[in-house]
Amino acid sequence: MFKWNKLGKVFTPQEIEGRAWLKEFAQAPSVLLFEDFVRVYFSCRPAPDANRQYVSYSAYVDLNRSNLFEIKNVAAQPILELGGLGTFDEFGTYPVSVIRKNNEVLAYYAGWTRCESVPFNVAIGAAISKNNGETFTKLGEGPILSYDVNEPFVLSGPKIRRFNNQWYLFYIAGQKWITHNGKPEPVYKIRMAHSTDGINWVKANENIIESKVEENEAQASPDVFYYKNRYHMFFCYRYSFDFRSKKNGYRIGYAYSDDLINWTRDDSQVGIDVSAEGWDAEMISYPHVFELDGSVYMFYLGNQVGKYGFGLAKLESYSV
Repeated sequence: MFKWNKLGKVFTPQEIEGRAWLKEFAQAPSVLLFEDFVRVYFSCRPAPDANRQYVSYSAYVDLNRSNLFEIKNVAAQPILELGGLGTFDEFGTYPVSVIRKNNEVLAYYAGWTRCESVPFNVAIGAAISKNNGETFTKLGEGPILSYDVNEPFVLSGPKIRRFNNQWYLFYIAGQKWITHNGKPEPVYKIRMAHSTDGINWVKANENIIESKVEENEAQASPDVFYYKNRYHMFFCYRYSFDFRSKKNGYRIGYAYSDDLINWTRDDSQVGIDVSAEGWDAEMISYPHVFELDGSVYMFYLGNQVGKYGFGLAKLESYSV
């Protein structure tokens, strides 16, 4: 069982000045380690337009490696440009996950486009950085992982990992749209693809985490790491309806595996939940677990899925 100690909120987007494209949200934190700082990538939004429509950008904040509550730098511009007219990422890049490859940094991101009958559709793109992850150039105008006959819509939430000289992309895939109070809501489940080069992917084409709270449970942010001779996945889940509330809102779940294919879900081992009050009292979501200088940490989102920033927890103990 895991036991996490919440250390507090690290980053609040509303406190950042001089960036009109970074006004709200700091979603889906993803870490890249440097010698003296930790770069945390996240997705953010400018103020909504006159029709209350948002776009989403991706950025980063650099934190002091020896004090993760000390901000050293914030990206001066988005790390990725939005796509052109009609492309899959015309209206947003959220979320993003990064990994080093030799002297370059690869980013895998979800590109958003608006739709007519439902609010959006999403596919997964990739980009490369040759300047230590400050800015990225897309590999092309289209996605590297998109909907098909087995996954008809909403491929999102990519988390890139390498284990045993193999690339793994954990992501979510839409199962169906359901309507509640006249509004369509997506149901999505966690899936996995593998690759030998990080570009060409073979999908498993099956849900790898069972649903617990209900059949239409939505799952997101499958973050996998290897620790104490086992693969661990922290993710988040919510109810299908009324999930923008404390009762049915996002919580963090947990599963483990010995082969990255077969997963056993046991949320009782997760060791972290909403607080009694404050910025993460309604929901917690989008966990990202990483090791740093002998300790294990988790970045995560709070109320309204990170509208007011992300926080940090430190692993106190783990027992099988």
